[in-house]
Amino acid sequence: MTEAVQQAWRGALDLISGIVIPDWGALIGLLPILLLVGVVAPLLSLLLLGWFIYIVRAPRAHLKIVEGPVAAAVVGGEVTYPSGEPYCPVDQLVYPSGSTRCDICHRELLVRCPKCEAGRHARVDTCGNCGLVLKIENRGRALRPAGPPPGGAAAA
Repeated sequence: MTEAVQQAWRGALDLISGIVIPDWGALIGLLPILLLVGVVAPLLSLLLLGWFIYIVRAPRAHLKIVEGPVAAAVVGGEVTYPSGEPYCPVDQLVYPSGSTRCDICHRELLVRCPKCEAGRHARVDTCGNCGLVLKIENRGRALRPAGPPPGGAAAA
């Protein structure tokens, strides 16, 4: 019986010695994997998490598409055109700033002076009545933001 106890004790010591006294060569071989799992993987996950949070919370510009001409407003049965914007009195359309010819009837557009309300051709830069210089430049149609510029109204 003592021999059975000694054999059990030796088996337990052999099992414990494999855990307590490891094979250092095998553990040194595992160091690159442990370094990858313990250092590189957490750094990559933090980087991906930060990128995801940035993408989700990043400010986005809300753009409104500037379309072609719009119908002029009718007030009290009369067609009214906004001052400083080109318009076609024949087709009763208001064009975006920069237009000089009507897309439908191909006539020159007119502009009402914002200062004296006198009418003139859109290609003429100076009002013949009051001398106000209002250049209606021929620009391509573009997208413009629907709200204030980035940084608030102080940046404008």
